[in-house]
Amino acid sequence: MNVISKRTLVKFYTQHPQAKSALEVWHSDARKATWSTPADIKQLYSSASFLQDNRVVFNIKGNDYRLIVHIDYPRKIVRVKFIGTHSEYDKINAKDL
Repeated sequence: MNVISKRTLVKFYTQHPQAKSALEVWHSDARKATWSTPADIKQLYSSASFLQDNRVVFNIKGNDYRLIVHIDYPRKIVRVKFIGTHSEYDKINAKDL
């Protein structure tokens, strides 16, 4: 998968260094993946949640952080829409991202 944009992840873990390792692992996993359906994601990330319009919520670092991405399955593109703490996630409407 082509992940757009790693820069967003780097910016986040520069401010939250404790998230760096978990986000780097997620990024590496996503880059190696060939996800075609949500079921493919569930095999690797059983706690992932699926929203409408091919959005996926990943729990990062034991659910300390939430990562929301949009996946274009046919084109193999993952777009980072949001990364934040659990409390920041609770303040947004993930369906609107």
